[in-house]
Amino acid sequence: MDRRKVLFLFAIAWISAAGLTWFLYASTQAPRVEKTVAILAAAHDMEAGTRLLPGDLKTVHVPERDVPKMAILDRKQALDRPLLFPLSANEPLTTSKIASATGAEGLPAIIAIGKRAIAVPITDASGVAGLIQPRAHVDVLFTRPGTAAEAVTTTILEDVVVLAIGRTTETTSASTTAANATQAAARPAAQSATLLVTPEQTRKLELAKNQGRISLALRNPLDRTFGDQGATTAQALYAGLVPKPPPPAPKPAPVKQVIVERVVEPKEPPPPKRVIDVFRGDKHVQETF
Repeated sequence: MDRRKVLFLFAIAWISAAGLTWFLYASTQAPRVEKTVAILAAAHDMEAGTRLLPGDLKTVHVPERDVPKMAILDRKQALDRPLLFPLSANEPLTTSKIASATGAEGLPAIIAIGKRAIAVPITDASGVAGLIQPRAHVDVLFTRPGTAAEAVTTTILEDVVVLAIGRTTETTSASTTAANATQAAARPAAQSATLLVTPEQTRKLELAKNQGRISLALRNPLDRTFGDQGATTAQALYAGLVPKPPPPAPKPAPVKQVIVERVVEPKEPPPPKRVIDVFRGDKHVQETF
């Protein structure tokens, strides 16, 4: 056999042996790289009812086979949602531990300590034509019906946060006119607005609901002006409507005084009377002529 061929076969055998040895070493000694998935977890201990903010969440990488069921991968799905259960630091966040986007089951958890949630009836007329949505800021107006002297409208609460409209607790948006029309058609004519108030304001609202009519006025959430507690009465409403004065009455014509002198004629004295005594038996009668 040619010497060159021997050397060539020897080189191929040596390279094959070296490759097989490296493969065996790599498969037995080198660490295996496992695929991981980035999920959201709690950045610190949090109690139930905590509204999640960006600083409350962090991203952790876990092996793909260890990813919890219903784990949240996108921050947008968790931000501004209240926790339904307490979380410990580094605990994975799942959809079952936060309130849903459109349901009302998480409403008690987002009520701040010392606050109360109370619902007031609204219509398209009293609720700004359905433009009030959850998290909006409103003023509450109370109107007491009655006569012109009794009717009055006043602002009883200012800068109140709306928690829900009906059973919707999240702001809904429509990108097309058709979607807006569908929402308007599906919205009932009469519904309720749940407001976040103090216990004292709760009593005031409950009394106002039974004494008259309540309306909501939408305001800019950045508007921090207060003090609009005045009242408007029917008399103040009609103050600018001055009635026209009646036309002047015509002057009466002057009355001429006519003095009539009466002449009193003297009366003739009556003729003298004659008295005659009449005797009839034992009866005596006087007759005058």
